[in-house]
Amino acid sequence: MLIQTLAAAAASAAPQNKFGLVEVLFPGGKPNWIPLATFSILAIMSFGSFFILFTKYAEQVKIFGQYKNGVANFWRAATLKEGVSKLEKNSAWRQIVDDGILAEDQTTKLVDQTEAHDWLHGSLARSENSINAKLAGGLPFLATVGATAPFIGLFGTVVGIYGALINIGLAGSASIDKVAGPVGEALIMTALGLLVAVPAVLSYNYLQARNKRIAELLTSFSTDVLANIASHGAVKPVVPAAAPKPAAPATAPKK
Repeated sequence: MLIQTLAAAAASAAPQNKFGLVEVLFPGGKPNWIPLATFSILAIMSFGSFFILFTKYAEQVKIFGQYKNGVANFWRAATLKEGVSKLEKNSAWRQIVDDGILAEDQTTKLVDQTEAHDWLHGSLARSENSINAKLAGGLPFLATVGATAPFIGLFGTVVGIYGALINIGLAGSASIDKVAGPVGEALIMTALGLLVAVPAVLSYNYLQARNKRIAELLTSFSTDVLANIASHGAVKPVVPAAAPKPAAPATAPKK
């Protein structure tokens, strides 16, 4: 009983830390609207950044997997129309082939062969550009967050310091204990702004690099499809032969 009493007395004698994020947002239990709005904007930015990172990364992984598993089998087929069934439906690679086949059928309506080739080339380029545009969706948001989040946090800090200086002036005291706490609270917003901006910038650069690699693969695949159509199937990229299926284990004859 005596130990509990001494512990309670020590706890009550120890200085209570009334500074922190909660005290910034709700000083004295009342909402401080400007810091609260700043914090809410940064929270929305952070959630949006991570949502875009995970969804676009999953989309990129799917496209890389479709390329690895389907393109080699596609080129082993005798014709494009036969090989297109080996590509996954609604995939970027199948879209290019479908658009190429459609453009090839439409070239028969063009009299000039040069115009027909240009039409075919333009159709594949348009298909490729539409895929790249879809992959780039969401990245401008990451760039915007990375560029503006620090300034939004800085805005919260400036407003917080302004309010702290007014309160210090009204109190008529500029001692370190009156200045350090409010200014330290205001700097929390700058830290939050940086905490939101840095992952957004890293995510943007990472996803952009992967999109660049996908664009290179799309360009190479589109060029091969164009060459195959223009040569009536004579030109194909070299692909390794399919691995032979393992032979079934021999069973011992029944006695």
